Amino acid sequence: MPNDPFISASARPAKVLTVVGARPQFVKAAPVSRAIAAHGGLVEAMVHTGQHFDANMSDVFFEELAIPRPIHRLDIHSGGHGEMTGRMMIALEAVMLNEQPDAVLVYGDTNSTLAAALCAAKLDIPIAHVEAGVRSFDRTMPEEINRVVVDCLAQLLFVPTQAGMRNLENEKVSGRLMMIGDVNYDATLLLTGLALRQSAIMQTLGLTPGGYAVATVHRAAAVDDGGALEEAIGYLRAESARRPIVFPAHPRTRKALKRWNVSTKGLTTIDPVGPLDMHRLLHDCAMVYTDSGGLQKEAYFHRKPCVTLRDVTEWVETIDAGWNRLWRGPDFAPRHDIADYGFGAAAPAIVAAIADYLADRRQASETAA
Repeated sequence: MPNDPFISASARPAKVLTVVGARPQFVKAAPVSRAIAAHGGLVEAMVHTGQHFDANMSDVFFEELAIPRPIHRLDIHSGGHGEMTGRMMIALEAVMLNEQPDAVLVYGDTNSTLAAALCAAKLDIPIAHVEAGVRSFDRTMPEEINRVVVDCLAQLLFVPTQAGMRNLENEKVSGRLMMIGDVNYDATLLLTGLALRQSAIMQTLGLTPGGYAVATVHRAAAVDDGGALEEAIGYLRAESARRPIVFPAHPRTRKALKRWNVSTKGLTTIDPVGPLDMHRLLHDCAMVYTDSGGLQKEAYFHRKPCVTLRDVTEWVETIDAGWNRLWRGPDFAPRHDIADYGFGAAAPAIVAAIADYLADRRQASETAA
């Protein structure tokens, strides 16, 4: 029994509390959760904050990724950034006090990530941040604020690229930096194999491999401003003259389209899709258009050119490597592969590093006692 007082602390598996809340985090967590389950020296308790709550943006991911459903569901969503983060902190503090984890594992740059890191720091629980060091250098992006704060608080910083390492070294963060490649690549390899066997979306939509593009628009900078949304969707409408564009529309985007009376005529607008259908669409498409950070990389992993519907990107290496370009920027650079992202083995490296860190921490605590 993990909580048996007669079992020494060093003999118990260490508990990792994973906090997720949004689609990209579910995807990143899948290979790491599998690696934790296979490790033997760690146990995982997962919390879903509810930041993405629509079934097509949440439940389907746990079903298709075949990972355990969260044991805590907080159902916190909507409202302003401060309100949402504050409500999450209140709920997460109670979860952490109840679970007594040895570490808190967070992904990326959402409000869920920030709330979990702030709570863990105040409770003196070590924080492991996957996708540390990523920077757009645009402080008008809420995600950028979240990244910087979480990296300042984390003890273990899992960095996907050399650029990320340089960013953190320049910022002189105090945590342990480890460049381990990109866990999104682990997830892409896992999901693409499943998608090719299980997804029927190509037949459902009547698509021909190589004959269409995929697009998403969901960031606040686009959907909270009618002019910005019209500009982004207008760009996609113009691009659809080249080839059909499949447009899975986030619930927030659909509301904004209706509110601002923005037409999607010419686009194949569909409901959000699960991870298997999305990776099947990416596998067979000719092009990607997106304002999503994660989708920029997934496009590269599938070796599909991407146009980012933003004026900056945190994934600068995709621009340098010629697989991505900004919609108002220069054309694609000459293409080459990106060595920094690794070979799909980031998840076991993350888990091994967490286990080693917690073992050292336990040993130091027992020696001091």
